[in-house]
Amino acid sequence: MATYVLVHGGGHGGWCYQPVARLLRAAGHEVYTPTLTGLGERAHLVGPHVDLDLHIHDVVAMLHHENLRDVILVGHSYGGMVITGVADRAADRIGRLVYLDAANPVNGQSLLDVAGPIIAATRPMGKIVDGVELVLIPFPEAGAFYGVTDPDDIAWMADRLTPHPWRCFEQPLALTNEDALWAIPQYHIVCTSTLATRDPELTAKARAAGRLWDIDTGHDLMITEPRAVTDALIDVATS
Repeated sequence: MATYVLVHGGGHGGWCYQPVARLLRAAGHEVYTPTLTGLGERAHLVGPHVDLDLHIHDVVAMLHHENLRDVILVGHSYGGMVITGVADRAADRIGRLVYLDAANPVNGQSLLDVAGPIIAATRPMGKIVDGVELVLIPFPEAGAFYGVTDPDDIAWMADRLTPHPWRCFEQPLALTNEDALWAIPQYHIVCTSTLATRDPELTAKARAAGRLWDIDTGHDLMITEPRAVTDALIDVATS
């Protein structure tokens, strides 16, 4: 049995992993799907204090309080920023890192640095609420922005997506334990369509090591292709 911690991306919450979590649990694995502060069912906690560091702390604290070790830590999209920071701060609790169509940052980079044009394009459509700059403002068809095409899935997402504090996207990642962090095996599950935009050296190295899966679907692949994602995650556990 493996233990998975599935970290969501911008504007989402732990809810987005429901299909994958059900499949992993049915296969006998332990699964945690934390929601980061200010998002999802924790949207009421949004405020000027919510940033990348706080989201990293959210997950580090969960690992500690649940006493989890040898975890397969998965991050989707913006969640790649979060899991990299978590592994830096709690390397002794992480067995494998999985980047799920996610940002692959290095020390000193923000999400804006890693995915500049896409992230910057969200800012003009944002708004200020109680002094907090929010982006990824939900709208009824927002699921399509994440590559989701099924009308039922889009409707399901529309009821759950929440705005995301811009501060999280512009704050640089600060790493202090890089030797331990980069010693953790890394795996990549990506959308076929994003391969061309990724670091060719990184993807070539991952593919040669048998640590790269590409799935021909939209960015929210845990929603559009939960079985394929689950199968890849189970492969990670047995590799």
